[in-house]
This record gives sequence, C-alpha cells and structure tokens, in this order.
Amino acid sequence: MTDKRLIKKYPNRRLYDTAISSYVTLEDVKGLVLDGVDFEVTDAKSGTDLTRTILLQIISEEEEGGEPIFSSELLAQIIRAYGGNMQSLLTSYLEKSMALWADQQQALRERARTFMDASNPANMLSQITEQNLSMWQQAMDRFRQDQAPPSSDDDDTASSGSQEDER
Repeated sequence: MTDKRLIKKYPNRRLYDTAISSYVTLEDVKGLVLDGVDFEVTDAKSGTDLTRTILLQIISEEEEGGEPIFSSELLAQIIRAYGGNMQSLLTSYLEKSMALWADQQQALRERARTFMDASNPANMLSQITEQNLSMWQQAMDRFRQDQAPPSSDDDDTASSGSQEDER
C-alpha cells in the first residue's frame, strides 16, 4: 500500500509538496486530483487536515472561470441541507451518484474504443443508453434499500408464516 502524498500549507499560504521537495500551486494540486494521486494537505504548524479546504478552493476557482457545474439554486439547496437530519443522507446520495457517474464515464470510454468498429452506431448508442439506465436504476434501488428503515411487516410475515407451518 502506498502512503498518502503529504502537502504542507504554510502561514504565507504557500503549499509545499514533501514528495518532490518543492512548492506547488492549487493548479498542481488539481493535477494530483485528476491523476488520482492520494494526498493530504496539512497545516505546517498545527498539523490540522486542510485537504477539504484546499479541494473547496479548487472547486471555487473552477466555478469562477468557464462554465460552472453548480447552479445558484443547487448551491442554495446544499446550504439548506447543512445541519438538518437529512445531511448524512444527502452526503451518501451525492457520493454514490458521483461514483455511479464515474463508472458510467469509464464504461462509455471503453465503449467508445469499440464504437469505431461497430457496423451500426445507432444500435451501439441505444445499447449504451439502456446499460446506463439499468446501472442507474440498480444503484438507486441499492441506495433506497440502504436508507429504508426496517419495516414491522417483516416481523408479522415471519410470525404468521411460522404459525402456518405449525398447522
């Protein structure tokens, strides 16, 4: 198992990558994210984990330039979810949705490689759409099962079934 790459943030707001013994920028850290490198950003003085703060800074900069992912309404809804009893549910939902989206993107990339060899591109796109929809439905079913409270009907069914067996 490889260790996490350590980046220290100094009071002067500079980031120091201990793996390459060099100062780095937020753009460099973004490159680590895109390359799938496991890293942690800590405060050089206190050792406090600042990874989430740095990742949020990167997202903020990305949102300011180009075309944003988060609409104002979506951001307002996320803010409203903080502190509520459904906050952990939203976190779980978003994590699972993003994992599913990443899986679908990977599957699409793999299909695109074979797409050029397909004799009928319309059929290929239809198959990809059907598979993605099926994967999404399965993931949402698993998500609902994970979040559903146990029902009392299960106990009633089990006890009535055992009474019928006794007869």
